[in-house]
Amino acid sequence: MTVAPPLIVVAGATATGKSGFGIDLAEAILADGRDAVVISADSRQVYRGLDIGTAKVGRPDRDRVEHHGLDLVGPDEPFSVADFATHARAVLTDVRERDGVALLVGGTGLYLRAIARGIDTDALPRDPDVRARLEAELAAEGLEGLAERLDAVAPMRARRVDHRNPRRVVRALELAEIAGDAPLPAPRGYPGPSIWIGLRPPPDELRRRIAVRARAQFASGLIEEARSLRDRFDPGLPAFSAIGYREAWSVIDGQQTREAAIEMDIARNVAFAKRQATWFRSEPDIRWITGDPDPLETLRSPEVAAIVGRVATGAGPARPIA
Repeated sequence: MTVAPPLIVVAGATATGKSGFGIDLAEAILADGRDAVVISADSRQVYRGLDIGTAKVGRPDRDRVEHHGLDLVGPDEPFSVADFATHARAVLTDVRERDGVALLVGGTGLYLRAIARGIDTDALPRDPDVRARLEAELAAEGLEGLAERLDAVAPMRARRVDHRNPRRVVRALELAEIAGDAPLPAPRGYPGPSIWIGLRPPPDELRRRIAVRARAQFASGLIEEARSLRDRFDPGLPAFSAIGYREAWSVIDGQQTREAAIEMDIARNVAFAKRQATWFRSEPDIRWITGDPDPLETLRSPEVAAIVGRVATGAGPARPIA
């Protein structure tokens, strides 16, 4: 018996239009007579106050479609993939009871994989003492030293970790110290009907979108948001590894011009998008869309219609989840 609702994963690199497409697709499902909610799978949008810099969905769009996975903790609170999985699975239980459809939308590959592939996050070992020591070493030694240590003690695990992400490096070292250089638990599968849709615009178009978004973020108050956050929180917190905040702080501190900071933001996001693309190449069975995605056309496609349980534009009552 199915224990989870139909799930549509909307994946892709940064600035590919996932959030907007997820909302449009959810609205198409709602208009077709079935409940739909969006679960954001972004490891920085879970933090309250990191709004402009993470391109978080705003209130008007949240009023259009019910959203989860946003504003779950403060920037100074720890948050892991296991925490995300606990939150998302609770939402999925509610969606199932409402006979709805869930859309898991985002670019944090491990978050997507934890839910849509069924990684047993509870099986991942943890040791608070080891974690606290590694966090202290990160503050004292810096990220580069810990990344080099990860390469030395767990080369297989290190190949799957973004060495520029302090949280991922610390977590990988914690796992390595506890369990050695072992792979993650095998995926158990999603316990319901599911489909992965990936957005992949041409490289030149993606770079253009990244540049447009970076300039819009600075124009709409990123520097002010970054200043306010640094006034209230330790700037060394893992939350602030989100691209944009250190660039904004460099302008505040007079280290570089606003234009130079924007160009650095763009360059870092372009590099980040390439790393995300590498991750998604290892995910099987993604239906890639390379042009502008049409939500109604997507909903009418046989694969998605089979997941949702009915075809758009008047196909009768939604079938029960078997």
